[in-house]
Amino acid sequence: MSSRSTPPNRRRTCWRHARLATFAAGSPWGWIDDGALVTEGAHLAWVGAEADLPSNLQVDDEVDLHRALATPGLIDAHTHLVYGGDRAGEFEQRLQGATYEEIARAGGGIRSTVAATRAASDEALFQGAARRARILMAEGVTTLEVKSGYGLAQAHEARCLAAARRLARELPLDVRTTSLAAHALPPEFAGRPDDYIDAAITWLAGQQARGLVDAVDAFCDTIGFTPAQTERIFNEAQRLGLPVKLHAEQLSDQDGAALAARFGALSCDHLEHLSARGVAAMKAAGTVAVLLPGAYYFLRETKLPPVPALREAGVPIAIATDHNPGSSPALSLVLMLNMACTLFRLTPEEAWRGVTVHAARALGLPDRGVLAAGQRADFAVWDAEHPREIAYRFGHNPCRRVVHAGVERTM
Repeated sequence: MSSRSTPPNRRRTCWRHARLATFAAGSPWGWIDDGALVTEGAHLAWVGAEADLPSNLQVDDEVDLHRALATPGLIDAHTHLVYGGDRAGEFEQRLQGATYEEIARAGGGIRSTVAATRAASDEALFQGAARRARILMAEGVTTLEVKSGYGLAQAHEARCLAAARRLARELPLDVRTTSLAAHALPPEFAGRPDDYIDAAITWLAGQQARGLVDAVDAFCDTIGFTPAQTERIFNEAQRLGLPVKLHAEQLSDQDGAALAARFGALSCDHLEHLSARGVAAMKAAGTVAVLLPGAYYFLRETKLPPVPALREAGVPIAIATDHNPGSSPALSLVLMLNMACTLFRLTPEEAWRGVTVHAARALGLPDRGVLAAGQRADFAVWDAEHPREIAYRFGHNPCRRVVHAGVERTM
């Protein structure tokens, strides 16, 4: 093996002597006990056993990982990072007996965050989101999704999406943005949900023209929007060529998953009340089930998502933080691994695939989530011998270094 001089965007580094959980198909964990990675620019040029490294490989740098564990960079496929204020007071109310639905109907919940978000400056929105993003990044997250949905007016929704876009420009992080104007009914449209949907539909083309949006979401539930209203939003997204996803079957079965599947949805998320019909529709459409154990835990839900039915049908299962101020103020995707195992009875490998392979699919990103030649050079190095240890322990951060697009981040 020899060194060479290359342009920065083609710089080649060999990361040697690692325990690799590649999550490539064909074996449990895609495991390579003594492996190596070769990065070239922003991509992986070679992945395999240390013993199989080409003898004539030329590199610019070598890094010995001393048998540390390396995995794909983590992907948080469902967050609401951009918002103003917090809802710690509602947390106390719930502990005193109020339900999430009662608080929402009394003007709290999402509406209180809308008021705080509208009152916040652009800089405050960005800085708050950046602080949260950095916490996730410190645990190995290299890609995440950010939804709007706390502006609920044309200008404020655009401000939130712009703050999310700025995260990707100013942090070593990939960010996918999702327009979630159909999140709740703002006070100025009280009693007029159809009129609000009319307005939200008109905003999408402008968001797309400004490069602010990658996908479209909606909250289809008893305290959200009806299937018919959701379908109208999805029709406009389809006309614009934007993929859709859906907050579905969280509090009740509205048959939203089947509706989303008709539109080829990237994902349906929450899914505690998902029916057999919804499972079948998701399977047929190739839609990913994004489970959100943080919200399930924080809201003290008791109805589990139908993991055995999803597993039997072969529906891909992703795991995400659902970070938001009201129902899942979680900022640890590593903790979600443990929660997915303990609360939802996923195996550790299923949970890990849920924050790598399947999370990438939920965002429509086939170029990451697996350590393989040609994929993005996004990976995390851990103080552990095996990924199951990271799903097993909680309350600490075992991430030791992160490489994003071939460049090691400063931790």
